[in-house]
Amino acid sequence: MSKTVLTIDDSRTMRDMLLMALEDAGYVVIQAVDGVDGLETLAAQGADVIITDINMPRMDGFGVIEGVRADPNHRTTPVLVLTTESDAEKKARARAAGATGWIVKPFDPVKLVDAVRRVAA
Repeated sequence: MSKTVLTIDDSRTMRDMLLMALEDAGYVVIQAVDGVDGLETLAAQGADVIITDINMPRMDGFGVIEGVRADPNHRTTPVLVLTTESDAEKKARARAAGATGWIVKPFDPVKLVDAVRRVAA
């Protein structure tokens, strides 16, 4: 059965790129436009893996990670951070909040799919 990946990013272009890379690899992709939408979508539809941006309106990626980890149904759901940020302090903050991994934009579709496969196993 196909795994479902929830992508959360305020950039339509980035969502489209994620959709193409993940669907080509056989994943079911659901999308959200910001952190609030992401947590609502997760609650309504669930997901096996979450990929979130950090810098978004309404709720940033740190808020998403904290929200996911606070939900007993998704406490162990892998969360990959996909961002232009490469700051060590932000990486540490994301890890402390419960992020599973960190991918820097622009991403290589093959490496992205490999990362998703590793955490979705």
